[in-house]
Amino acid sequence: MDEPNIRGTTRRELLGGAAVVLGSPVLGFREDTPEPLEEEPGGNCGSDYDAEYEELFEAAEDLEVDDRSLTAKWTRPIRKRARVTMRYRVRGNWLAGYHTGVDLAVPKGTPVYAVGTGVVVLASWSGSYGKAVTIKMSDSRYVLYAHLSRISVARGAKVKAGTRIGSSGATGRATGPHLHFEVRSRRPYGSDIDPVKYLARHGLSL
Repeated sequence: MDEPNIRGTTRRELLGGAAVVLGSPVLGFREDTPEPLEEEPGGNCGSDYDAEYEELFEAAEDLEVDDRSLTAKWTRPIRKRARVTMRYRVRGNWLAGYHTGVDLAVPKGTPVYAVGTGVVVLASWSGSYGKAVTIKMSDSRYVLYAHLSRISVARGAKVKAGTRIGSSGATGRATGPHLHFEVRSRRPYGSDIDPVKYLARHGLSL
């Protein structure tokens, strides 16, 4: 996600302001109360690069995934059909030069699921990505679910297709409630691959 170019504003001040505006405190993101659904979703990413997330991701210990599950069942991250508000590789003023994932407009609180077997590498507040979960898949790809309103898994948790990992939202830099779904072949920003084609290889469509 694009680093904001705001002179004279520290990252702490910027994140603090975003937390106030979005009602999503940087601290205390593990909420115990369910959040109501909103009737009119339609958001997308307000930016596409965040150094805080990239540093967290780079520092996270790589966890082993059982590759015997390569042929296991896969599923969509959102069970119902969702409107795409930002396609993959839409050109724009981002560090990579394009949008690195696909944005699915869904009401806040919509269940979000792991698409396949893997292990949770990160599950925390992640800067501009807001509350986010990153899973290393059985095929060694990394799948990122961003802007969640709630996280339901912890780092190190083993998941399979259909495991609920959280609820959609608009945390971080987002214009409204949606799920940013991103797939990377490796850890570094810019190693993204087409998430639609990735799911299509497993017989799924968004």
